[in-house]
Amino acid sequence: MTNPPAGGTSAALMLTSEVIERSAVDATVPGGAAEAGSPAARVPVVRVEGILDASTRDRFARFLAETEDEHGPDMILDLSGVTFLDSRALGLIVHHWQRATGAGGHYALVGVRYQYCKVMWVTGLADRLPLYDTVEDALAAFAGR
Repeated sequence: MTNPPAGGTSAALMLTSEVIERSAVDATVPGGAAEAGSPAARVPVVRVEGILDASTRDRFARFLAETEDEHGPDMILDLSGVTFLDSRALGLIVHHWQRATGAGGHYALVGVRYQYCKVMWVTGLADRLPLYDTVEDALAAFAGR
């Protein structure tokens, strides 16, 4: 799924998602293998590029909700392409994290860079949110749960 930029200020945001199989990673963890093709074996990875602020928040919110509706609560949010994150966008991320974990799902943020996402550290949420360096690291953590 791709949500190309529309005109105006939201053109500073590109959202894409792909669903990846996690069975190869799960197979390396005792008792962690999920049956290939089953919903438990598939995880959407949402890649974000650009600015996450008040001007792009609504589009970002719709995209996350549509992805969750289509694929369930498990999600990996790749923020490696984010060039700015404000507190409203962070609040939205926290909301989806809480919904996913409340539904028994897995949720991870990958590629978070301090210089563009300082608000996570200022608020103390960087110590609470599930942050990983790579998608593979997040998948390995999902398998170990």
